[in-house]
Amino acid sequence: MTEPVRIAIHGAAGRMGRSLIELARQDARLKLVAALVAPGSDLEGTPLRSPPVPGALVYGTQLGAVGAHVLVDFSSPAGFDRALALCRERGIALVSGSTGLSAAQFVALDAAARDIPVLHAANFSLGVSLLMRLLREAAAALPEWDVEIVEAHHAHKIDAPSGTALALGEVAAAARGHRLDEVMQTAPYGQTGARVSGTIGFAVVRGGDVVGEHGVWLLGTGERIELAHRATSRDIFARGALSAAGWLATKQPGRYSLEQVLQPQRNP
Repeated sequence: MTEPVRIAIHGAAGRMGRSLIELARQDARLKLVAALVAPGSDLEGTPLRSPPVPGALVYGTQLGAVGAHVLVDFSSPAGFDRALALCRERGIALVSGSTGLSAAQFVALDAAARDIPVLHAANFSLGVSLLMRLLREAAAALPEWDVEIVEAHHAHKIDAPSGTALALGEVAAAARGHRLDEVMQTAPYGQTGARVSGTIGFAVVRGGDVVGEHGVWLLGTGERIELAHRATSRDIFARGALSAAGWLATKQPGRYSLEQVLQPQRNP
């Protein structure tokens, strides 16, 4: 039997972090060796131990002592910076699902890929990956149609539009030969005038305990196409991230995508 992949979880006190911990403990292919949280956080009622790096605390075994293969990060933009710095310092792979990252943070991720394997995805769902593929084909085939992306999440989500919604917008824009910022239209209010043909709009809903819903409307004259994905459990994202962690652990430094994880037979 091969040795389990040793993983550490960053952002472990959050909703996704707790799902990751529970599922990782059930997976014989993985060994959970550390769970890092922000100062002042509580994790499963267990006292937190000494910090391995400034700005983070660890529950469980010290990260440096156990030699984690992969750090799985579901935190915040500020937490992402700490996670990336820790991975570069320790020479371990990074899987991140943190959203709301800036352009500078993606540049930093690309720079880190020269030294360690990294994989960032706005959404680790298999269904969302397929949704993006379908949207890419539809947007390219119907370049003059308007695209409207509608997303809904729980009341505690702090970024809007969601990272997944923006990723969908980027897919649609790229399929038409544009950057998203060239064709993006945020939620209109007041006297906005007629919509510019071919734009990509975003609408955001926040409330309750919605795990995550994303819909894409492609609107033409007299007809429209609707694509949608609804998540009812965070476990789908956690499973995808853990699968990515197990896959990434054996890779050479570089920037990888979730599509490569889901379709390894298509990798070069």
